[in-house]
Amino acid sequence: MKELIDLSNLPKHIAVIMDGNGRWAQKQGAARVFGHRNAIKAVREATEGCAELGVEYLTLYAFSTENWGRPRMEVQALMELLVQTIRDELPTLQKNNVRLDSIGDVNSLPTGCQRQLAEAIEKTSQNTGLNLILALGYSGKWDIIQATQQLAREVKEGTLQPEDISEGLLNERLATRGRPDVDLMLRTGGDHRISNFLLWQLAYAELYIYDEVYWPDFRRAHLYEAIVAFQRRERRFGKTSEQIKVGR
Repeated sequence: MKELIDLSNLPKHIAVIMDGNGRWAQKQGAARVFGHRNAIKAVREATEGCAELGVEYLTLYAFSTENWGRPRMEVQALMELLVQTIRDELPTLQKNNVRLDSIGDVNSLPTGCQRQLAEAIEKTSQNTGLNLILALGYSGKWDIIQATQQLAREVKEGTLQPEDISEGLLNERLATRGRPDVDLMLRTGGDHRISNFLLWQLAYAELYIYDEVYWPDFRRAHLYEAIVAFQRRERRFGKTSEQIKVGR
C-alpha cells in the first residue's frame, strides 16, 4: 500500500482518535488498562510512519476532558502510563527528529505528568521533523470556550472591538494556533463520530473510520491505507467539482 502513496500530495495535518483500547482488552479477557498498555506500539507505528513519509503534523487524542469521568483506578493507571510512555519514547522521538508538543488544559494533569511532559517538550524543541501533538485534558468545546474568553477579555480591556472579531482572530486564540487545520482524521474502533475533538479545526477534514480495527492493532499499513484513500478523494471545500477542475 505504501507504494501507492503520492508523496507530493500528503495530508499536512493528520489527527487520530485512538479508540477501542478497552474493548480490545475485554476481548482478551483482561482489564481495560491492559488495552491502554498495549496501545503504545500503535502510537509508535503512527508516529514513525508519519515521520518517515514526511507528514508535518500528527495530533493524537490522548486524554479528553470527558475521560476524567472514567473509573478512578483507570484514570490513575492512564496517568502513570502517560508518564512512563513519554519517558520511554523520548529516545525514539529524538532518533526520528520528532518535535513533541501538547494542547489542552495541561494544568489539570497530575504534577508528575506535567513535569515529564514539559521536559520532553523542551528536549525535542529543536527537532525539525514531524510535529507530534498530544491532546491532553482537551476537548473541542473547551478550546472554543477558552478562545472566546480571551477575545472577551480583550474587548473588555478596550484593545479589541467586537466587530473586529474574525475567523482569523479566533484561530489565533485556539490551542492549535500556528498549526494548520486538520486534513485527515482517523478513528479506530468503529464509532462514526468526532467525540468533541478539534471541532473547529476539523471543519473540512476528510474522515477515515476503521470499523474493525481497535487502536492496539493499528500499524503503519493502516496509516498508508487511509492516506491512499485521502488522496483518491476530491476535496471541494464548498465548491463544485467543475470549479475545482478549472482551478487546477
